Amino acid sequence: MRYSVIIPVYNRPDELKELLESLTTQNYSEQELEVLVIDDGSSVRCDQVVMQYTGRLNLRYYYKDNSGPGQTRNYGAERAAGDWLLILDSDVVLPPNYLKAIDAELEREDCDAFGGPDRANKDFTTMQRAINYAMTSFFTTGGIRGGQQMKMDKFYPRSFNMGIRREVYQALGGFSQMRFGEDIDLSIRIFKGGYRCRLFPEAWVWHKRRTDLKKFFKQVHNSGIARINLYKRYPESLKLVHTLPAVFTVGCVLLLLLCIVSWLFLMPLLLWVVLIFLDATVQDNDPEVGITAVPASFVQLIGYGTGFLRAVWERLVMGKDEFSAFNKNFYK
Repeated sequence: MRYSVIIPVYNRPDELKELLESLTTQNYSEQELEVLVIDDGSSVRCDQVVMQYTGRLNLRYYYKDNSGPGQTRNYGAERAAGDWLLILDSDVVLPPNYLKAIDAELEREDCDAFGGPDRANKDFTTMQRAINYAMTSFFTTGGIRGGQQMKMDKFYPRSFNMGIRREVYQALGGFSQMRFGEDIDLSIRIFKGGYRCRLFPEAWVWHKRRTDLKKFFKQVHNSGIARINLYKRYPESLKLVHTLPAVFTVGCVLLLLLCIVSWLFLMPLLLWVVLIFLDATVQDNDPEVGITAVPASFVQLIGYGTGFLRAVWERLVMGKDEFSAFNKNFYK
């Protein structure tokens, strides 16, 4: 068995259906590809969706108690037979040449783990495309993901689209118990273990991300928290770019206070808003996306920044551990 695709899912049967449908276009035999769907205690189960693909995919379905995405991926990995474990989020869709792109990269230059970028499909909603812009734009620090990481010395795969040799995954113990940032934690341990990790730029996926700004804020807020949790484990992992959303957040508050003295203090923010609108409009060829990208970009930076600052206070100032500091049930 060459590939085992591991898909943790929680209350997303419709999105899972689109991902499974895209897997049928990969043209791999049952001896080359297996798919493991692990339902993480969903109240809206996915078994009926999975049954529709019986005979079309080498597919197995498991239902387990809720434990979060990291431990759910470990559950699937323990039952996988492939030489390579492909970790995908349930909200991605694969282009037809996804596995062929992976094959081509592995043939060109071997490695122990890899990751690929994400894109927004033109069929996605305006909000989803705007959120994708906010998460990938250079002007929101999102450009550090995906293609921009090709310019970095190390590429850290994310769990929405990553692959790892099964023996390497087992040697590292899979995903840790971290509440947030467990995928970056695994990537850091890959490098610390002396393994080779690469970006596969052509092994991209369509990624739906969040569907509204409230859910998006929660996602990026937790990412800001994760960065400090990772710093506590690996102090060298914190880079200047990771602090920029917090600087932006504090800067916004200061500029709003200063505008009481003169509205001219709002000029830097207004110029940034115009820049975001124009860049998003040009990139997506849709002014509606440009307009929506403005609040999405504010949410991306301020959500991450407030999570970062909150974690600085709870973890570094108050000295709490990551579970007592953030004891709300993240998974449900």
